[in-house]
Amino acid sequence: MSTQTSIADSRYDCLLFISLKINSFKGISLYKFEILILSYMRSNIMENGHIEMSSDELYKEINDHLISDSIPSIYLEKVIERKEFQLPPFHLIYQLKLTEQSPIHHPEGNVWNHTLLVVDEAAKRKNLCKTPSAFMWAALLHDIGKPSTTKIRKGKITSYDHDKVGAKLAYDFLSQFTKDQFFINFVCSFIEFHMHILYVVNGLPYGNIPKLLKEMDVEEVALFGLCDRLGRKHATLEKEENTIKQFIKRCKALERKQ
Repeated sequence: MSTQTSIADSRYDCLLFISLKINSFKGISLYKFEILILSYMRSNIMENGHIEMSSDELYKEINDHLISDSIPSIYLEKVIERKEFQLPPFHLIYQLKLTEQSPIHHPEGNVWNHTLLVVDEAAKRKNLCKTPSAFMWAALLHDIGKPSTTKIRKGKITSYDHDKVGAKLAYDFLSQFTKDQFFINFVCSFIEFHMHILYVVNGLPYGNIPKLLKEMDVEEVALFGLCDRLGRKHATLEKEENTIKQFIKRCKALERKQ
């Protein structure tokens, strides 16, 4: 975060400083007063690396980076260590760092490592989606259900139903910051259906294809799924694009039968 941005975000801390030191300011010029305040702000920034934000401010800052950055992971890697992420609701994102994945399917490591890769892939393709902001927030939150569903079963790390659980958690998370139901539902649908590429292509019985076809554009689910699949170490574009083509083909065949 730049010093200029941090200073702008430190207004609450500044008010506290003024209230504690008010008697010291009597008789000084406005110019000297401003210098003292700016000096205080900068010392806080140097000492702490950032000024604490409200949840709303942090949400807006994350949103700006998701929409504007070509590589959002650079910002996200820095911000995740701030103590705001230890508190609800952002703790849901921090928990991704603490959640391991199957080394076979996710050699990149924990869920946060995977999420950063997915967010960067989504940033490359967000403008192909009708609602880029929903696409990017879905990329950030798509595995938010994994911390609560990840278990070791027969020696393997699994996270059954993390797509369904994640959609509900994302709904609660986003509802704290926006009343835009279209946006919230769009994000949650991406999350709910992001595993359907695997379900459809492999003929697995876990999905709800009629609901997907009713609520979402297959091409957009496929685009999101491509980002998710490319967000793995050693993933290759050619292989994953072929998988996505199979998904689209099978979904459209099922759609014609309805």
